[in-house]
Amino acid sequence: MGRLDRCYNIADLRLQAKKFLPKGVFEYIDRGAEDEVAVVENRDAFKRIKLRTRFMVDLSKIDMGTTILGKRWSFPYAVSPTGMTGLVWYQGEVELARACAAQGIPFTLATNSITAIEDVTRGAPDGNIWFQLYMWSEEDHSYALVRRARDAGCQVLVVTIDGALGNNREYNKRNGYAVPFKLSPRTAYDMLSHPRWFGGVLCRYVANGGMPRHENYPEHYRHRITTKTSKSPTRHRAMTWPDIRKLRDLWQGPLIVKGILRPEDAEAAIAHGADGIVVSNHGGRALDAAAPTIDMLPEIAAAVNKRATILLDSGIRRGGDIVKALALGADAVMAGRPTLFGTATGGKAGGEKALTIMHREFEKTMAYVGCRTIAEVSPDVLAYPPRGYARAMAAE
Repeated sequence: MGRLDRCYNIADLRLQAKKFLPKGVFEYIDRGAEDEVAVVENRDAFKRIKLRTRFMVDLSKIDMGTTILGKRWSFPYAVSPTGMTGLVWYQGEVELARACAAQGIPFTLATNSITAIEDVTRGAPDGNIWFQLYMWSEEDHSYALVRRARDAGCQVLVVTIDGALGNNREYNKRNGYAVPFKLSPRTAYDMLSHPRWFGGVLCRYVANGGMPRHENYPEHYRHRITTKTSKSPTRHRAMTWPDIRKLRDLWQGPLIVKGILRPEDAEAAIAHGADGIVVSNHGGRALDAAAPTIDMLPEIAAAVNKRATILLDSGIRRGGDIVKALALGADAVMAGRPTLFGTATGGKAGGEKALTIMHREFEKTMAYVGCRTIAEVSPDVLAYPPRGYARAMAAE
């Protein structure tokens, strides 16, 4: 029995990923900011929400599919942008994009990925590939990157707005994982004590062109991760809503704004041309005191009032979480860690395993609450109103 065969849920995939990856890489993808309160509370908020079952429903014909932003999805789940996908598996971005294409859901490529946009779109030609943008202070480079994503065939632009000042993740520094990467006896031992990762990921990069680098950065910033004098483009600290309008004018396809936790910000995003928003606290990896996204969703959904697509991320670990998000006003969810754990466990097959688990759990939960299609999910499936729901109803 292989490693994937022994994985029955996302927690199992996480444990396998922890065994495979060096500690520094694993903690980079698994942990959050500062005291990691937001990571815990994202999950706790979902756990507090209870559902009411409904039986004696004809379940012989169930359709978990949905159409969002003009595309048909097999179920309401998209993979969030994750910058370390290419370090959990050799060309992990391509492997995961192929897994998403096979499962009929979108894959979002991060600005900070170490595989070039063009390689990902060529590697998954049948995929629904989205591109996530961090605006840089050198705006011309950002606009050039947007055009590059468009020319490569990316179909949706996801603009992340919650990362201007970076983050405070002390464990990365303790583990020695930063850019530029500093080789030390500690990090060398960490890598060499995980020989399958060392040989199958890092050594393959070295053998096929050298140490990894951020292939979507401007050429003069495209350094190897071990280059001591390497500098990265700085985030745009003066970004405001008119910048979204500029991107809207440049990008002809659907545009999504990611990082919304306020109703007024959702309304501003729509007013400046966004087709959708992502209710997100960056998976607990940015502001550690950020409110759980599922608690903020009802009020935001009431403000949007179906004028734009609403996705929710941060804390999704079970298929049942998707049902809870739909009941509170989301059109779909996004998640990054589940498929990162899967990709680290088995490349494309591992990514597919994670998505299959989420789909299966989602379908079973839908059956338990008596819903045969996405359209049938409503607040009626909730056992009692969660936090934020009463305030949202009062606002209406």
